[in-house]
Amino acid sequence: MPDDSGTGQVHQQAATATAPARGSTALAAGFGGLDALELAAPPAGRRLTARKAWSAIWPKLAAIALVFVIWEAIHLTGWKKWVLPGPGVTMSTLWDQARTGLLWHAIGTTVERAVIGFALATLIGSVIGALVSRNRPLRSAVGSLLTGLQTMPSIAWFPFAIILFGINTSAILFVIVLGAAPSIANGLIAGVDYTPPLLLKAGTMMGLRRLSLYRFLILPASLPTFVAGLKQGWAFAWRSLMAGELLVIIANQPSLGVLLSTYQDQDLMASVVAIMIVILIIGLLVDGAFGAVDKAIRKRWGLL
Repeated sequence: MPDDSGTGQVHQQAATATAPARGSTALAAGFGGLDALELAAPPAGRRLTARKAWSAIWPKLAAIALVFVIWEAIHLTGWKKWVLPGPGVTMSTLWDQARTGLLWHAIGTTVERAVIGFALATLIGSVIGALVSRNRPLRSAVGSLLTGLQTMPSIAWFPFAIILFGINTSAILFVIVLGAAPSIANGLIAGVDYTPPLLLKAGTMMGLRRLSLYRFLILPASLPTFVAGLKQGWAFAWRSLMAGELLVIIANQPSLGVLLSTYQDQDLMASVVAIMIVILIIGLLVDGAFGAVDKAIRKRWGLL
């Protein structure tokens, strides 16, 4: 007669062995579902690109549309129509200007000055920031001066610049550099200050010294703050340039500032607003470029 107790033990052991196997199978199936969810095929490349582009563009388009609606509403109220023309007249004037070579010549002159001035400011500000950030006596002597120069209105430098250089492009570039370089230097200094000391020690132990330490460790670590300083420096440079072109009128060199001043003197307010729109568009394009650089840095650092 078979032993029921032995058979029961065998069945119990088999059930015990099967339970973990079933649990493992269910767990594996669950993870398989998560893997399938994680590795699900993304939308088609063109659709994904179009969706990303639309998600980035539509808020800007909505904001522009809102501005135009408010602008048209103010114009329809009749409030100072001679000062603030309607968007229809202004955009028509801008289109007429865009079909002439004068506007594009002026844009070229202004952008060329902006690029040269900002490049000089970046070079000078980076050198000053690199020297001040790693030299305590120099920081004590120059650090507060940089902040003072950063807060000083750029327009206050123009009388001095005109006397020093005369009425020419050098005076404008001089003020651009004074307006932008302190912000760039402070951005680099802040980035160096926030570099982890442990990272500096690791770099030193790996044999990095002075220039190599800056090149391969400090500058990459301080890049986000440095880019923020560059963006702020560009804002100061652009404002300094616009002020300079309004004050320093150079013969036979049309620029956006010169056109703005000329149309203002002739009471052509639609043309004045049209030039202001051009200045705003250039500023938005540069801001978008800085935004793309910042996004690329954050993506490289795994922050997106």
